[in-house]
Amino acid sequence: MHSIANSVLRSLKHGRAAWLRSSSARSGKQRSRRLVLGIETSCDDTGAAVVDEAGCVLGEALHCQKEVHLQTGGIIPVVAQQLHRENIERVVEEALCASGVSVAELSAVATTVKPGLALSLGVGLHYSLSLVNRHQKPFIPIHHMEAHALTIRLTHHLDFPFLVLLISGGHCLLAVAQGVSDFLLLGQSIDIAPGDMLDKVARRLSLRKHPECHGMAGGKAIEHLAQTGNQELLTLRLPMQQYRNCNFSFSGLQNLVHNAIGQKEKEEGIQEGEILSCVKDVAAAVQHAVAVHIIQRTYRAMLFCIKTSILPKNATLVVSGGVASNQYIRKALQNLADANDFALLCPPPRLCTDNGVMIAWNGIERLRAGLGVLHSTAGIRYEPRAPLGIDISKRVEEDSIKVPGLKKIRCLAS
Repeated sequence: MHSIANSVLRSLKHGRAAWLRSSSARSGKQRSRRLVLGIETSCDDTGAAVVDEAGCVLGEALHCQKEVHLQTGGIIPVVAQQLHRENIERVVEEALCASGVSVAELSAVATTVKPGLALSLGVGLHYSLSLVNRHQKPFIPIHHMEAHALTIRLTHHLDFPFLVLLISGGHCLLAVAQGVSDFLLLGQSIDIAPGDMLDKVARRLSLRKHPECHGMAGGKAIEHLAQTGNQELLTLRLPMQQYRNCNFSFSGLQNLVHNAIGQKEKEEGIQEGEILSCVKDVAAAVQHAVAVHIIQRTYRAMLFCIKTSILPKNATLVVSGGVASNQYIRKALQNLADANDFALLCPPPRLCTDNGVMIAWNGIERLRAGLGVLHSTAGIRYEPRAPLGIDISKRVEEDSIKVPGLKKIRCLAS
């Protein structure tokens, strides 16, 4: 495996994504007393940031592995691990340098320890434990999904409770955030995540060869082509219609799409790997189907929360994760929120994808609440799989809440 990683990295060495630097330190404002360094390595991006108690991002850095994985057709865990190892020290130093903060000034170090790719999580945890033990700093282990859910409280003044929809390449779930580290899980994907499905469909359509999609990630390419496609030219059966719960499923939908693509290739007389003449229509239909499925399950979550009074009237729906950057899906969710008197809030796109800022902010939240701040790192382990909060999905299903018919749902997504 190491020979594979070395081979891939040598061939792509000069084409790696450059450092993304930014500092959101607000000049002229006095820093809060407590400062947290956040470190993120749960998947394929190495991120670090320093955030203060007032929510000021004093310095951040990110090494993006997208270009490497685009060229290999997907994330190879051992390659991601090696890139994290090569870049984590520089990323952390970059964030600290941009912030003007020394390790000695930090109140704590917060690091993603669950869930994620085991090899990637291990790099971040190993580096962080070495850092906190060397400088005798408190350590705050972070749940990746909790960090995504709470990022909105960095960018907006939002009190608990609120409904959270997390949609990304690795996760898809609905939960009620009742407090820091206090979540009720309403439903989640029973197989793959929507971002993963969109990436796989993009690979099946060979969108890397499409002249309009050069350098785009799979989901972004689908979104781009769908803008000028006709979603009505391909009808896809939506998953889980018979289940009155808030769970999601995307693998069956993916199989339907792959079969439809194969049929279209036969009709056009082309081989797999060539670009379909109707590729934009396929992209539009796929994106629409994903949006409708997400809306339908989120609709039920809203009705459940209203019926059970888990959320107050005029509640807020927070949408985060990489797929939240898809403007078509976001607009559909806005329509859904408006129809149910919910406010819709999304972090800015750069904070929807994995980054060190959200980890540092989660550290601040936990530091203020006095939750999970460790002064001994003995026995700390990473967890590739980890549920978020208390799972009440069976209770949701038992309530058997009916949502409006597909015709109305499709209208919300159009």
